[in-house]
Amino acid sequence: MADECFRHPRLAAVYDSLDPDRSDLDAYLRMAEEFGTLRVLDLGCGTGVFALLLAARGIEVVGVDPARASIDVARGKPGGEGVRWICGDATVLPPLRADLVTMTANAAQEITDPRAWRQLLRGAYEALRPGGRLVFETRDPSRRAWEEWNREASHRVTEIPGVGSVETWVHLVEVRPPLVTFRWTYVFAADGQVLTSDSTLRFREREEVERDLVAHGYVVEEVRDAPDRPGKEIVFVARRP
Repeated sequence: MADECFRHPRLAAVYDSLDPDRSDLDAYLRMAEEFGTLRVLDLGCGTGVFALLLAARGIEVVGVDPARASIDVARGKPGGEGVRWICGDATVLPPLRADLVTMTANAAQEITDPRAWRQLLRGAYEALRPGGRLVFETRDPSRRAWEEWNREASHRVTEIPGVGSVETWVHLVEVRPPLVTFRWTYVFAADGQVLTSDSTLRFREREEVERDLVAHGYVVEEVRDAPDRPGKEIVFVARRP
């Protein structure tokens, strides 16, 4: 199940405004160009930022996310009619022959259950054409990113047109490696509503991810450093033979 920040209509509607810097997607756009991509399956597409960037470049895109509210936001954006949106996960995909399957941002780490992770790898594999690639990122557990997830480092107030001021911050709930749980709090100044969203991420070691990919038939073509967070995140490029 998707986190509340993606499922709640009010939170989904302000998600992009609260996280406007998506320069992390630049590397994925370059890879789509590098691989000569014509068809992309974007798993965990959220509010559709990356899917719409691809579609604007003439790429055929299917965006998949389990959060209906986020899919509704994505569909309503300019260009949204040019993407095929599916509310669901990798177990409910129609027949596809994608050149590239992507999971950007936290999408891969959001899948904490081992069975669900295996289902996703199988679903992505089946959606790829032979020679197609799966690309996703994950944080390096040794960097202990969660140590910076606190109110002091994250507190801010964002002015959103038509919404007003939204105050946000994050704090840790539990660290039980490989799982880390944290909670975002949102305060809407317009009416004083306070909403929270709990998230749990799985921090997988590089060797674990590579073993899982090979076990599901992929060839691990390359493991790259995330250019927007060098030394902190790992980008996997795996190919279906």
